[in-house]
Amino acid sequence: MFDHHCPACGKRQLLFASQVTGMINDEHGITVLLTCWCGAPATVRTGRAATRSATRDPEHALAS
Repeated sequence: MFDHHCPACGKRQLLFASQVTGMINDEHGITVLLTCWCGAPATVRTGRAATRSATRDPEHALAS
């Protein structure tokens, strides 16, 4: 499960593994691509590197 605030519908919701559409693992952390309940695409950045890169380089931090 992922906690996500969707800017499209304005709601904070729990998204489930069945809503995962992809994952990207890079030096900035793990980006999980999801689909919100409203149908809008969503991203959640997670992993140890996500915290470090977000504080070092806010340009690469994804809004969730």
